[in-house]
Amino acid sequence: MNKTRLETFSDGVMAIIITIMVLELKTPLTENWQDIRHMLFEIGTYLLSFVFVATFWGNHHHVLHTVQKVNAKIIWSNMLVLFCLSLIPFTTRWMSEKYFDSLTVAAYGFVLFLSSIAFYLLQSSIISVGLHHPKLLEALQKQGTKGMISVLLYIAALPLAFVHVAIPISIFVGEAIWWTIPNKDIEKAMSE
Repeated sequence: MNKTRLETFSDGVMAIIITIMVLELKTPLTENWQDIRHMLFEIGTYLLSFVFVATFWGNHHHVLHTVQKVNAKIIWSNMLVLFCLSLIPFTTRWMSEKYFDSLTVAAYGFVLFLSSIAFYLLQSSIISVGLHHPKLLEALQKQGTKGMISVLLYIAALPLAFVHVAIPISIFVGEAIWWTIPNKDIEKAMSE
């Protein structure tokens, strides 16, 4: 199978995920502070989720760029990533509706955890196909290490949501910032 179909399908699914999230934003019914406060929760949660989907998309693009030929393992690993990411609009909405209560923050973190595991599996599937360029393999393994650190942070965030929600939210924001920093190693290895 040609990787273009996989990339196009994945891009479409991620665009739909972002579209669903933005369509969930509601304008305040009144000008009272409670309605405006809720709208700020919604916008903040949407922004965080948008950054996560965008960083997954960017890293997904880089990783798929390394693939020459797609096999069933890569297809199904990719589908798992898309499935996990498709849960983000649900947890985004739930977390903003409940004003970041412990359970919803933990659920949001769990979806991010699942998405990270799925992405790690996709990257492992791509590596297992056999990359012939050692610098590219090294760059992907370096990104895999970053991914495993993220997984550990998400695991830590889950119980911390029941201690104080500001702790996991800080972890999520930190992760979002960390992943927006582009991985130049993959681009550099691909250009060589």
